[in-house]
Amino acid sequence: MSSKNKNAVRAGAISAGTLLMLLMSSPAFALTRDDGDDPGPGLSVINTLGLYVAAPIVLFLVIAGLTMVAARHSDNPHTVDTHHPRTR
Repeated sequence: MSSKNKNAVRAGAISAGTLLMLLMSSPAFALTRDDGDDPGPGLSVINTLGLYVAAPIVLFLVIAGLTMVAARHSDNPHTVDTHHPRTR
């Protein structure tokens, strides 16, 4: 089999696999309600941005701050002061 045929077969297999995964993950019969399906009220734009944008940023900053404070108060001499003054 030539190199072009191998690449074509590989591209076809990847495309078919991707299409199959997309079809399997699509919400089939999403318009019909199931027993016990009771969706709550939707989120507003402010709630959505706060939950999916602001909250992760704040959580990241809190974790980074706690890590920096813990490293500053560590007994490890390599984490206390990483600034070495120049000697002339």
